[in-house]
Formats: sequence, C-alpha cells, structure tokens
Amino acid sequence: MGYDEAKHHRRSVRLEGYDYAQAGVYFLTVCTFGRACLFGDVVEDAMRLSALGRIAEEEWLKTPGMRPEVELDAYVVMPNHLHAVVLITADGVSTRHRGESADGAPRAPRQREARSLGSLVAGYKAVVTGRARRELGWDSGSVWQRSYFEHIIRTDRALDEIRVYIEANPWRWAWDDENPAAS
Repeated sequence: MGYDEAKHHRRSVRLEGYDYAQAGVYFLTVCTFGRACLFGDVVEDAMRLSALGRIAEEEWLKTPGMRPEVELDAYVVMPNHLHAVVLITADGVSTRHRGESADGAPRAPRQREARSLGSLVAGYKAVVTGRARRELGWDSGSVWQRSYFEHIIRTDRALDEIRVYIEANPWRWAWDDENPAAS
C-alpha cells in the first residue's frame, strides 16, 4: 500500500517554529497503543502497576541518568498512559544530577548537546518496548501509540496546576474519558 495523504497525514500539535531542544518545562502525555490498559489498574484511587507498568516507571526514572539535560518533575503511570513534567536544561546538563552517576557515585561532569523532546520520548518508548520484549516476552505488537501530547509550561501557576492534575489522576480515573470502564 502506497502513501495516501488523506489516510497517512496527521496534523501536528507541535507549536510551529518552536525549538523543542531548547531549555524549557514541558507537560507530556504518552499513551499505549489503542489506549489499552497495559500498565496496571487503579485500586482505591491508587495506581497498582503491572509488570509492564513497573518497567514503564523504572525506565522513566532512569531518564536523567541517560540524559543529563533532563530533570524529572511530577509524573504518574496510569493504566494506559504516562503523564509527566520534564525540564530540559539550558546548558545540556541537569542541575540536579551534575557530577554524580545514576547510583549517586561521583563522576566527571558530562557536557552533551541538549536533545529534543521528541528524541526523549522516542528513546523512552523504545527502551520500554525493548525491555517488555526481553523480560516479559511481549509479542503483542506495539506498546505505544504513535506520537505523544506535549504542552509547553510557561508560568509557575500553570506548573502548579499541572502538578495537581497529575497527582489527582488516579483519583479521577473512575470518570476519565481514557478509562474504558468509565461510564
């Protein structure tokens, strides 16, 4: 089947002309393929992670060790998506993790060109899928839906509101449009 613009073109939700490798604070939502509930269940307003959900969380938490230009903020792994706030630093080196490895041991500071938000999400998706295949025998196709949602956070007030939204996400799951069991 060849390329059909009517079928294969997706309108980008990215801000035209914006450099997603520049320093900034971003709100991300990354969804599972078909919005399938692969990462666990919400029980009594708290997320209970499945084996795949634990992999998704572990790999998310490893991100600053792999990408020193990234700092993590609020996040939640939900049954069929991840919400997270990330900071890409100006100098390409995280202020939080400068001079220490992922296990806290001292290391020489690394200077590395800051990567784009798209590169961060693509790498995260790839490593989660790879671990799912190796460790869980995942062979059910793609773990992730194509693309992701992002929002550039421009004010402290917006950041605070998004943090509250993320924290409350498990509590709201019963009414969430993304919850296949919601009425």
